[in-house]
Amino acid sequence: MTHARLLIALLGAASLAACATAPQSAAPTPEAVAEPAPAQAVDDASPFGLFLAGRTAGDQGHLAAAASYISRAAAAEGEPSFLKTQAFGAALRAGDIAEAAALAPDGVDDAGGDKRLGILVRGVEAMAEGKNKEAVALLSGPDMGYPFKMVADLLAPFAAAGAGDRVGAVARPDAGGDPIAQFVGDLDEAQLDERTGATSAAETAYKALLATGDESGMVGEAYGGFLERHGRRAAAAALYRQRLASNPDDAAAAAALARVTHHGHAPPLPSLRQGAAAALLIPAAGALTQKQTSLALDYLRLALRLDPTDDEAWVLVGDILAPADVAAARTAYMHVPPGSDRYVSTRGKLAWTYQNAGDRDTALKLARETLTSAPASRDAAVTLANLLRGDDQYAESAAVLTPLIDRQGAQPDWRLYYLRASAYDGAGEETNTEADLQAALKLAPDEPELLNFQAYFWIDRGERLPEALAMVQRAVEAEPESGEMIDSLGWAYYRMGDFKTAVEKLESAANLEPSIPEVIDHLGDAYWRVGRRTEAAFAWRRVLTLEPDDKLRIRVEAKLASTLGPDAPLVPGAAASNP
Repeated sequence: MTHARLLIALLGAASLAACATAPQSAAPTPEAVAEPAPAQAVDDASPFGLFLAGRTAGDQGHLAAAASYISRAAAAEGEPSFLKTQAFGAALRAGDIAEAAALAPDGVDDAGGDKRLGILVRGVEAMAEGKNKEAVALLSGPDMGYPFKMVADLLAPFAAAGAGDRVGAVARPDAGGDPIAQFVGDLDEAQLDERTGATSAAETAYKALLATGDESGMVGEAYGGFLERHGRRAAAAALYRQRLASNPDDAAAAAALARVTHHGHAPPLPSLRQGAAAALLIPAAGALTQKQTSLALDYLRLALRLDPTDDEAWVLVGDILAPADVAAARTAYMHVPPGSDRYVSTRGKLAWTYQNAGDRDTALKLARETLTSAPASRDAAVTLANLLRGDDQYAESAAVLTPLIDRQGAQPDWRLYYLRASAYDGAGEETNTEADLQAALKLAPDEPELLNFQAYFWIDRGERLPEALAMVQRAVEAEPESGEMIDSLGWAYYRMGDFKTAVEKLESAANLEPSIPEVIDHLGDAYWRVGRRTEAAFAWRRVLTLEPDDKLRIRVEAKLASTLGPDAPLVPGAAASNP
C-alpha cells in the first residue's frame, strides 16, 4: 500500500538492537484466541450492572465485551444521552462501526467533540455502504469541525469520486498547515486525478511532489505505477533506477524495477475505499506518536471498515491492544495473511505474545514455522534466535544467526554480531563471545549497547578493569538514564575496590531499574562492603522476590544464609560472581 512507507517513517521501524535487548510482544485458529470475559459478574436484569460490567471490561482492555455490555445497558435504559455516548465509543473501539454509527451522539446535551466524531463515523459508514453522496454531505458539512475536520477533508475527495463528483474529487484538500497531512492529501489528489481521467493533471501533480523531495520513496512508487499503467515502461524503469541509485536498499523500488524489466502487470490504482482507508492511517500514526492510543484506535477501526484487508491497520491495532488484551491482539495479527510483506514481522509479534505470557513452546513453534515458510527472511531468523535465547537454548540461537552473519557480504551488521555474542555469552563460550563483540565494535565503535556489553563482560570477570571502566563511562555519557549501564559502571568501581563510589552508582541504577534482580544483587554486595549489612540483607531478600534465574537465586540464598549466621564469614568477595 502506498502510504505504508510514510506510516513506518512516522512511527519508526523496529530495530534489531531493540530485539537484541528486550523483545516485546501467532495463534493457530481464531477460536483459540477468543476474547475472555471480564472478571466481574454481570446481572443481566440490571442496566446499572451491565454498565459497570462494561466499564470494568473496558478498563481491562476487553473492548468487544465492553461494547456489548454498555450497548445493552443503553438499550435497557432507553438510550439516555450519556449511556448512548459511552456505547458509541465502546462500539467504535471494538470495531463495530455500523453499531457505532447508529449510536453516534447527536443530542443537545452531547459534547461537540463527541458529535463531530459521530459525524466522521457516520460518514465512513456511509462510504462503506456505498452511500457516497450521503458521505460527502456528512464529511463536508457545516457541523464537521475541530479536531476531526482535517481527517474528514482527507476522506471527502474519495467519497466525492464515488458519488461521481469529479470537481469534489480533485479539489485540493486543506490540511490546516499540517505538512504530513497535506503531503498525503496532495498524493491522493494526484491518484484521484488519474482515476477521473485527468492524466495530464495527475502527472503534473506527481512531478510537483517529486520536486519537493521524496525521502520516503512514496511519490516515486506512485508515479512509477502511473507511468506503467500508461505504457511508459522505460520512463518508469528510469525512475526506479534513479531511486535505487540513491537508496540501494529500497526493496519496493527494486521489486518495481524487476516487475518492469520482466514485463509484469502494472500495479492497479487502489480502489476508492482502499485509498480512503490508507489516508486514515496517517492521522492514526500521528495520534500514536502523541500517545493518543484511543484516538489512533478509532481511526484504525474506521480504516478497517473501509478496507478490511489493510495489513498495516491490523498490525497497528494488534500493537495497541497487546498490552491489555492479548487475545484480541492475536486475532488482529492473524488477519495478516501469508504472502503479505508484513506477514513475517507480524508472526514475530504474534510469537512474542506467547513468549511474554510464559508459553514458550507455542512461541518457538510459531517462530520455527515462520522461518520454515520464509527461509531467506532475516527478520524470521532473528525472531527465532531471540526466542531461543529467551528459552536458554543458547547454542541453537547462535546456530540460527551464523548463516545470517556468513552471508552479510560487504555490508555486515553489528547488531547480528551483538545478538550472537549474547547467545554465546549465555552458553558460556567466552572466546566466541568476545570475538563477536570485537567484530561488532569494529563496525560500531561508539554504540552504547556494545560498549556496555563488552565492558561488563570484562568487569564481571575482573579483567582489563581500567579499560572497561573507561568504556562503560562512554556508554553512560551517551545514555545517562540507562539503569543497566549505570549498574555496569557501579560494578566496575566495585571490582576496582572503590566501594563508596560503587554504592553511589548502584543506588542510582537501582532507582532506575528496581525490578532487575542482578542490579539489586550488586547493590546488596556494595552495601555489605561498606558495612551496611542490614541494607545488604534487605537488598538480597528483594532479589528473591524478583524471580531471578536459578543461578542467581542459589547464590543470593547462600549469601543470606552465611551473613545471617552467628559466625558468618565475609562470603561476599569470595568469587568473581559472589563478591
